[in-house]
Amino acid sequence: MITVKDLTAEEKLRLICSDGFWHTHSLGGKLSQVCVSDGPVGLRKEIRTADKVETVPAVAYPAIQCLANTWNRDCAREMGESLADDCIENDVDILLAPGVNIKRNPLNGRNFEYFSEDPYLAGTLAYEYVSGLQSKGVGACLKHYYANNLEFNRLEQSSDVDERTLREIYLKPFEHVCKAKPVSAMCAYNRINGVYASENKKGFRILREEFGFDGAIYSDWEAVRDRTASAKAGLDIEFPFNQKNYEKLVADYKAGLLSDEELDACAARVLQLVERCEEMRRGRKVALTPEERHETARKIASEGIVLLKNEDVLPLRKEQKVSVCGEFARPGRAGVTAGGGSAMVRWRNPYYDIPALLSERLGCEAVYEPAFWCKGIDSNKMKPHKAYMQAAESDVAIVCVGTGSDLESEGSDRASMKLPAVQENMILDIAERNPNTVVVLFAGSSVDMSAWKDSVAAIVLAGFCGEGGGEALADVLTGIVNPSGKLSETFADCIEDTPSYDRYNDACVARYEEGLDVGYRYYDKYGVDVAFPFGYGLSYSHFEYSALSVRAKEDGLELRYKIKNSSFVAGKEVSQVYVRPVAPFVYRPDKELKGYSKDLVPAGKTVNVSVSLGMDAFAYWSTAKDAWTVDDGMYEIFVGASSQDIRLGALVHIEGGKIVRIG
Repeated sequence: MITVKDLTAEEKLRLICSDGFWHTHSLGGKLSQVCVSDGPVGLRKEIRTADKVETVPAVAYPAIQCLANTWNRDCAREMGESLADDCIENDVDILLAPGVNIKRNPLNGRNFEYFSEDPYLAGTLAYEYVSGLQSKGVGACLKHYYANNLEFNRLEQSSDVDERTLREIYLKPFEHVCKAKPVSAMCAYNRINGVYASENKKGFRILREEFGFDGAIYSDWEAVRDRTASAKAGLDIEFPFNQKNYEKLVADYKAGLLSDEELDACAARVLQLVERCEEMRRGRKVALTPEERHETARKIASEGIVLLKNEDVLPLRKEQKVSVCGEFARPGRAGVTAGGGSAMVRWRNPYYDIPALLSERLGCEAVYEPAFWCKGIDSNKMKPHKAYMQAAESDVAIVCVGTGSDLESEGSDRASMKLPAVQENMILDIAERNPNTVVVLFAGSSVDMSAWKDSVAAIVLAGFCGEGGGEALADVLTGIVNPSGKLSETFADCIEDTPSYDRYNDACVARYEEGLDVGYRYYDKYGVDVAFPFGYGLSYSHFEYSALSVRAKEDGLELRYKIKNSSFVAGKEVSQVYVRPVAPFVYRPDKELKGYSKDLVPAGKTVNVSVSLGMDAFAYWSTAKDAWTVDDGMYEIFVGASSQDIRLGALVHIEGGKIVRIG
C-alpha cells in the first residue's frame, strides 16, 4: 500500500487535484483511478471525447422527493442497492449522492433532489440509501455540505445562520448519515456565515471530529476559489481539474503558505479513498437485471405517490369513461417529468403512456388530448376544445399538470409556487365541465394550489416519479395499489405564508431569520393554515389508533400502540412520533418528529406498532454549553397520522438524563 511517505511533494500536490472531470489522478499509473458520477435519481455517466459528450442510458428512479414521500426505509435501501448495479455496469466507483439539504424555501430549484424539510426524516432515509449503495461495493458522496438551500447566486451568496439552527436543522441530517460511513462528502458552493463551504475549516472539523466522518471531502464542480485555502481547511480533492488553481497551489506551497503537514493530511485521505474503493471493487457484481431495477423504481413510485384529496372519485372503476389531458400524461421528453441539472437521466426505458395504461386496467379506452404544451412559464394551450368535449362526456376527467426541468433545475430557482397560468386555467376549465375532475401533479416540490384546489374532486401528487411512475400511477388511480405516500414537506397555501418568505435576501447574503421554525415547526407553532400539512396523505383504507403505552429503557423509551384498518381493503399507514417539552428553558418548536413507522395493516385487522426513541430525541443544542443538552422536566409524546393529526399522547418525566416517570 502506498502512503504519503512514498510520494514526492509534487505528486501529493497533483493528487489533491483531480484528473479531468470525473476521475482522481493516477500519478502516472502508481494508483488506480476512482471514477465518480452523477446522480441521485439515476446514473448520469458522461462519456467525453474531443468533439462531444454523451450520457449513457440508465434506469430513471423516482426523485429523492418521491422516495422521501414513501417514508419507507426499505425503499430507500433498495434504491441504493439498485443504483449500485447501474454503477457497477458502467465502472463507476462513487455515486455523487444523496443530497440531504433541508427544504427551507419551496422555490429552491433543487428541492426535488432533497428529502425533506425535517432533518430526522432526511437523515434516516439517507442513511438507508447510503447503506444500500455501499453494501454493493459502490461508494456514496454525501452532499451538499452545508446550508445550501437556494440556487440563487449559489457561487457567492452567504447563508447566515445562527449556531443552534445550524446544529438542529441544517447539520443534523449530515450527522445522521455519517453513521452509515459514506466514503466521501461534497462541499457546497455557497458561503456559510461569510466563509466559502470549500474553505470552511470549522464545518470540516465538525464533520470529521464530531460526526465521525472518515472519508474524503471534495469540492462541488468549480466550487474552489483558492486551492491553498481549501486545502488548509481540509478539502481533499478539487473537482474538476483546474490548471490555474493547480499552478497557484504549487506556487503557494513553495512559498510556504501550505505546510507539509496540511498537504500530507489531504493526500493521505485521497490515498485512503483510493484504497477503500479498490477494496469495495473486489467481488462486487451486478445482482439485479435492468428489468428488476425498473421494478424497484416502480415500487418506490407506488409508495411515494400521495393522495391529497379524494371526494369519492378514486379509485376509478371498471368500464368508467375516462378522459385524460395534459402533456405530462404522455411525456415525450424526460424533462417534462423530471428535474434538470445533474439529476437529469438518459432514460433507458421508453416514456410511459398513462392513457394507455389506464385503458388496460379499466377494460375500455381512456381518451386522450394533450390540450396544452409544457415549456416552463411559456406553456400555451393546444386544441382545448376537444379536451373540453371529452371531459364533458366522461365519468371522470384527469388533468395531468406539473413543472418539469424547465421550472425545477440545478442552477436556478422557481419564480413562483404556482403552476403556469395556462395549467391552472385548464384545471378550472375542465372542472367546470366535469365535477369528477382529478388533478395529477408532477412536481418536485410544493405547489400553490389555492386557485383550483377547491374546484376539483381529487388531487394526486405523483412527484417526479421516474420511469416506473406511469405504471405506479395507473395502479394507484385504479385501486390496484392502495396509496400510502405521505408528504415529506408542508404544502403551504401560498409563498407568502412560508417561513422563509420576506426574510432578508440579496445577492450577497441570505439571512435565516426564521431560525428553528422551518417547515411544520413554523406552521404548527404559529397556527398558520396550510393546504396540506407535513406527514399528510390519504388512503383507500381508514385507520384507527389506540392503546399507546410507553416503557422506559436504559437509553430512552419504547412506544407501543395499535393501528386498526376498519375498511375492506389492506393498506399501509405511516404513523409519526413527535416530541414537545412542556416547560422548556429555551425556545423550542411546537413539536418535532423523532420517530416513524410504516406498517401494512390487513383489511379489518389490527397491528401492533413499536417505535423506540433515544434520549437524543429530547435534546437541543445549547449555545451556552456548546453541546447537546437534555433538560430535566416533563415532555409530551405524540403519535399522529400527520403533524396536524395527532391521535395519541403520553407524558414522560426526565431527570439527570434519564426517564424517571411516565404519565
